[in-house]
Amino acid sequence: MKILWVKCDFLHPTTRGGQIRTLEIVKRLHARHEVHYLAYAAPDNPEGPKRASEYCTRAYPVRLDVPQRRSLAFVAQLAGNLFSSMPLSLSRYRSTAMRKQIAAVLQESQFDSVVCDFLAPAPNFECLENSVLFQHNVETMIWRRHAENAPDPLRKLYFKVQAQRMFRWECRMCGEAAEVIAVSPQDADLMRDMFGVTRVAAIATGVDIDFFRRPPDVQPKVDLVFLGSMDWLPNIDGVEYFVREILPLIRKRVPACTLAIVGRTPSAAIRALAQRDPGIQVTGTVADVRPWLWSAKVSIVPLRIGGGTRLKIYESMAAGTPTVSTSIGAEGLDVSHPANIRLADTAAGFADQCIELLENAQERERLAAEALALVTAHFSWDVVTTEFERLLLASRNRSPLPQLR
Repeated sequence: MKILWVKCDFLHPTTRGGQIRTLEIVKRLHARHEVHYLAYAAPDNPEGPKRASEYCTRAYPVRLDVPQRRSLAFVAQLAGNLFSSMPLSLSRYRSTAMRKQIAAVLQESQFDSVVCDFLAPAPNFECLENSVLFQHNVETMIWRRHAENAPDPLRKLYFKVQAQRMFRWECRMCGEAAEVIAVSPQDADLMRDMFGVTRVAAIATGVDIDFFRRPPDVQPKVDLVFLGSMDWLPNIDGVEYFVREILPLIRKRVPACTLAIVGRTPSAAIRALAQRDPGIQVTGTVADVRPWLWSAKVSIVPLRIGGGTRLKIYESMAAGTPTVSTSIGAEGLDVSHPANIRLADTAAGFADQCIELLENAQERERLAAEALALVTAHFSWDVVTTEFERLLLASRNRSPLPQLR
């Protein structure tokens, strides 16, 4: 096949779950097919376009400087979006340059499949009726959960408005696409129910088993680890919730309990957690997350907001680190409490699960072994990519891709 893949960013440095999922799938597709990759190139990140040859035949970088959150430029974007019909998380990535580049590439070449990766690039397409929409999340649910968990009336109102806008756009884009690919059967069912789409299928989440394999004789250096991009609002909310409501309960039984928060671009509020508490470490960006997983007794995923599936859980399992998560944190993953993961949705319940594992090395080893066996048997990226490839072929056979008029 000749595939056009459109995304909002290039894939290096690979610091986010969505980048990991895309990179692992696209580089395997590239080994068997001709992949053309079109994305925004950030002026301050030359590494992304330079390394694109690792996963595509040809790259089309489009210049766009997306303002970082908490910057003055972002505040200006926020203000300009107040009376728009489009949610901010989509309007940030809409540009005339991207629309022209997509149209030009489709005009000059015939593709067997066109993939719109995430919802964010979708408004830049003239039409999605001949494209596959790869939905890593049900975006509307993320914003609805933000509204449910907002700490004050003003933010609750803002998130509610964004959720309403997102619903209208997500419903439209999913309905327009030739096929929607979700990252779990639960997300696929949700999109059928919420948006009325019929052409929706699901792939599993994968993990690189060999990459995360635990070396022998690694000794614990920290009790708990949280792994995730610390500029993503659901992660920020989850960590703040854990430190505020769960960690004090754990320390009543395990007074010296330590926590490492590992992930890129931590906010000032997250950095302040370590300044106030010597038992908390905030790393910021790290070159390799594996040593942090290997040296932790327990991996925690205390998320109250989110969509799609969390790669961090399968990565923890592949690294041999037992995991405690909320139900939302483990949403869409084929895991089972208490066989291969511990799940709890209250602060007290989450604390109890952590305490039990921290105090019982034998149970930690059992849980880690069961989890490793699960991901090894069922969730390699090769298996996931083969299914993604099958869905592309099926979509192509149902809806041939003509030249753009």
